[in-house]
Amino acid sequence: MHLDVQDLRNFYYRSALGRAAQASMRRRMTEIWPEAAGQTVAGFGFALPLLRPYLADARRVIALMPGPQGVMPWPADAPNVTVLTEETLWPIETGHVDKLIVLHGLETSERAYDLLEEAWRVLGPGGKALFIVPNRAGLWSRRDRTPFGYGRPYSASQLETQLRKHQFLPERHLGALYQFPSSRRVWMKSAPMFEKVGRLMPGMFAGGAFMVEASKLVYPPKGKVVRSRAKRQKVPQGVTAPVAGRV
Repeated sequence: MHLDVQDLRNFYYRSALGRAAQASMRRRMTEIWPEAAGQTVAGFGFALPLLRPYLADARRVIALMPGPQGVMPWPADAPNVTVLTEETLWPIETGHVDKLIVLHGLETSERAYDLLEEAWRVLGPGGKALFIVPNRAGLWSRRDRTPFGYGRPYSASQLETQLRKHQFLPERHLGALYQFPSSRRVWMKSAPMFEKVGRLMPGMFAGGAFMVEASKLVYPPKGKVVRSRAKRQKVPQGVTAPVAGRV
């Protein structure tokens, strides 16, 4: 079950703990993806906190938000890049994405198989994806006061196995959210220390979240893959219908 976009916005942009979580994940992400000059960067789920570093240099930034979650305009200081989409039928042409970030999308999806197929489809040859999921052994997945307490948490081996089944090659594992999932002053003041120590640990010893960078394997999957197409949704009167294959 996807969280509501308003709850996600309030956590990441209107709470001290959410801003700290945003900083922790963004810091780890920019260690492996410092820039995206001239590239197309897409995010699925609620990836807005991690897309801002690429707004200035990327050729295009697209924020895909699943229908059950809802959509919000973003960024506030530039033309909108968000679009509401069916979670397994993205309005992006095949092979047009260079970097893909999936945050609060995989663990909350009831159609994870089809979602990973769609992620594989939109990535171009040599494309990279960053999948961020709650660590099932971490404290954050046990607190439903944060978005990481919802959906299905993963272990590193579970996520890696699922990615390999869908023609992704896991390349790097990183951990994030080493601080305690509490907004109490004592824990917030000690957060920088926990984050600093956590970044020195191997990726397999993740904190509250796993971050797995995976590349697209271009050879076709074995056997015959049958896609289950979602039912077409009616467009409310007065709303322009989306054009397939365009953003």
